[in-house]
Amino acid sequence: MDKLTAMQVFSHVAEQGHFGAAAHHFKISRTMVSKHINQLEAYLGIKLINRTTRQQELTESGRMYYQECKTILAAIAQAENTLQMMTGTPRGRISINAPVSFGSSVLAPIVNRFLHLYPDIDVELCLDNSLVDPINSHIDLVVRIGELGDSGLIGRHIMDYHMQFCASPQYLATHPVIHSINDLSDHQCLGFSYSTNGSLSVAHQHIFGKRHFRLLSNSGLVLTQAAIDGLGIILQPTIVVNEAIIAGKLVNIGCLTPPEAMPIHVLYKDKNLPLKTRTLIDYIVAQLS
Repeated sequence: MDKLTAMQVFSHVAEQGHFGAAAHHFKISRTMVSKHINQLEAYLGIKLINRTTRQQELTESGRMYYQECKTILAAIAQAENTLQMMTGTPRGRISINAPVSFGSSVLAPIVNRFLHLYPDIDVELCLDNSLVDPINSHIDLVVRIGELGDSGLIGRHIMDYHMQFCASPQYLATHPVIHSINDLSDHQCLGFSYSTNGSLSVAHQHIFGKRHFRLLSNSGLVLTQAAIDGLGIILQPTIVVNEAIIAGKLVNIGCLTPPEAMPIHVLYKDKNLPLKTRTLIDYIVAQLS
């Protein structure tokens, strides 16, 4: 048994609550996750996890062992980071969580360039509009759009999030002239939803209110393409629509005042960052400056 790997797999299951997340993270099958846990339990002579068809729950012994695993794995990570600092060569795996549109349009190309420069670093980029809890998860970095609350996390500002109202030239030519926000009631609008339950973003709630949308999506890229296809008006980040505006596929509706720009931060748990993580953050900031 590879005890270290088994401890890592067990800790991930303990944090996420199910085998599937660990299988995805370590790129192994659920069966192999179960095998690691079984071997660990056999070695220790105790039951760590109560398994049901829907979830896995730690036993009292499992909770105690998880805390010890966290301490041991953190010490190993710190030792590795110390060696990397001595050699000046960052290596290892970094997990990032970011909103879908920003992650697709801005972050993914930067990460791709970073991977070319640092062949000893692997990145897991998860795009999700849900608010992931970085304190109680394996995520190393979380990108947040908007003002930060008092979460105990450390935030580094990377850019501001400007938005624009847009529509295709064809749509604007065949629908009533727009003079103000009030005129949107006479137009087809495309809504941005943060999650699968259909909840609108704060900006869309404030501007559009409760109304019928021709299309509702959690992807700014999907909405941008729908606007290009003449389906209606969108309110999307400049970083998402700018290319289409330059190409003449979309028109910025200048008479409509967009919401104030929101800050974008990258968040992390501890100011004593591993070299690999600090290197990535510095690279992202440099690319966006």
